[in-house]
Amino acid sequence: MDQAKTNFRAGETRGQTQEKANQMMDKISNTAQSAKQSMQETGQQAMATAQGAADAVKDATGMNK
Repeated sequence: MDQAKTNFRAGETRGQTQEKANQMMDKISNTAQSAKQSMQETGQQAMATAQGAADAVKDATGMNK
């Protein structure tokens, strides 16, 4: 194989490798964003549960009047 074809193939391989790396980075970014949203939702649910428990204690002790 002559030098031009070798260089072309090397460039092709490099481009394919870069594209695969970009795709992997996109997947990682999407996974991180999903995890962040999930943690925010979990935090909000925990806060709502805690508020409900606090309100129940206030109701039971008569402090919520």
